[in-house]
Amino acid sequence: MHGKHGHEHQMHTGPTSSAKEQHTGNGSSRHDQHAGHSPEMFRDRFVISLLLTLPVVFWSAHIEELLGYTAPRFAFSDWIPPALGTLVFLYGGLVFLRSAVGELRSLRPGMMTLISLAITVAFVFSWVVALGGIDADALWWELATLVTVMLLGHWIEMRSINQAKGALKELAKLLPDEATCITDGGTASVSVSALRGGDRLLIRPGERVPADGTIDKGSSSLDEAVITGESRPVQRGAGESVIAGTINGDGVLEITITVIPPRQMNRVSSGPAIQIVSPAFIRPNCLDQIAVIGSR
Repeated sequence: MHGKHGHEHQMHTGPTSSAKEQHTGNGSSRHDQHAGHSPEMFRDRFVISLLLTLPVVFWSAHIEELLGYTAPRFAFSDWIPPALGTLVFLYGGLVFLRSAVGELRSLRPGMMTLISLAITVAFVFSWVVALGGIDADALWWELATLVTVMLLGHWIEMRSINQAKGALKELAKLLPDEATCITDGGTASVSVSALRGGDRLLIRPGERVPADGTIDKGSSSLDEAVITGESRPVQRGAGESVIAGTINGDGVLEITITVIPPRQMNRVSSGPAIQIVSPAFIRPNCLDQIAVIGSR
C-alpha cells in the first residue's frame, strides 16, 4: 500500500511541476529592475553621490539666487557643477541606465526607464548649455539631486524587500521535516518536501502543522501566534482550515492538504501570509504598468 501511495505522489509531480514552471516563467518574463542589485550597492552609490551633489548645489547659480548667497569664486569654479554633475551621472546614474537597457530589451519599460530618460535628457541638455550651444540655465543641480534621491529611495526599497524576504524564509523554517501521511494501509512518515495537494495527514498533539489544509476529522486548539499574531489558541474543527507552521494542541486531527508546503518550492511561495506578501516582489508597480501601456 505504501508503494501505491508513493506512485500517487509521483503522479502528482507532473501537474505540480508544470504549474510551478508556468508560474516561474510568468515571473521571469518581466525584467526584474533589481536583478543583481543589493542594499549595500545602493547605499555606497548614494553616499558618494550625495557628497558630490552638495558642491553642485552650493555652486549652482539658481540656488544662490534662491537662497540669497554668493558662493566663493576662483579659477574654474564655474566648472564645478558640470564636472561633479557628470560624475554623479556616470557613477550614481549608471545603475539606472543599465537597468533601463534590460527593461527595453524585454520590451517592458518601467521605473528605471523613466529615471534614465530624465537624467539623460538633463545631462545632454546641461552640456549643450555649458558648451554655449543654447542660451539657457543648465540643470546640473537638478540632475545630481534627482540621481541622489533615486538612489536613496531604491536603497530603502531594497532593504525593505530583503527584510521581508528574510521574514518569509523564517516562516518557512517553522515547518517540520517530516509529516505523518495517512495511506490505505495506515500511516507512514514522509518528508514534507514529498507532500502534494490532496494528501491526507495525521496531526498528533503538540506537532506542527506541515502544510495548509482542511480538517477532515477531529478538533483541537491550535497555537497560531507566530503566523497570525493571535495570542490565544484557536479552536478548530471539521471543515475548518489550518495553517502551516501552527502548533496543534491536545487533539488529534486528520487534514487534507490544500497548499503545497513552502520547502518544496525553490523560493518561499506558499501559505496565507506568504501569498499576501510575495506578489509584491514580482508584481509591476503602478508606474511600471503605466509605462507598459504607454509603450503599446
